[in-house]
Amino acid sequence: MENIWNIKIKGEIMVNFLLFLLQAIPEMTGVIAFSVALAGVPLRWGIITPAATVLAVIAFVIRALPFTFGLHTVACLMLAVVFVAKATRVLLSKSFVAVFSSVATLAVLELVIHEGFFAVTKTDPQVYLANPLFWRLLGLPQALLMIVFALLAAKIKKPAEGMWKI
Repeated sequence: MENIWNIKIKGEIMVNFLLFLLQAIPEMTGVIAFSVALAGVPLRWGIITPAATVLAVIAFVIRALPFTFGLHTVACLMLAVVFVAKATRVLLSKSFVAVFSSVATLAVLELVIHEGFFAVTKTDPQVYLANPLFWRLLGLPQALLMIVFALLAAKIKKPAEGMWKI
């Protein structure tokens, strides 16, 4: 009987992990892409997407640990700053400004999208918090918008060649 409970718990953790990644990977991809575009670095999706995936997994692990909620956000912000500074020729201070601007943009998008959705549907957010799949899907629009913003920023602010170290 104990073995059945272990399988159920492991299955629940796996489902939560996959649902988290469903939103976190595109969201982190958008944050890193928008950050490097703001810093004047060309978008290289073959570097950005794996880095975003690693940051998403780190965020999940931190959220699963008994730390204060929100610590994963601060940790990912700092790790993204270090990634942009080390993987590109962007100064650490400029990397911090770019990543912070990107995360601030994400926060505003999340607020506008969620508040707009709840205002239009006239529902209580608690109803959707109880449904993990729907809650993650509700986070996809801002993730996709961050990627669009990165593409637009790269078009408007012409990236300099030779900015990637890797």
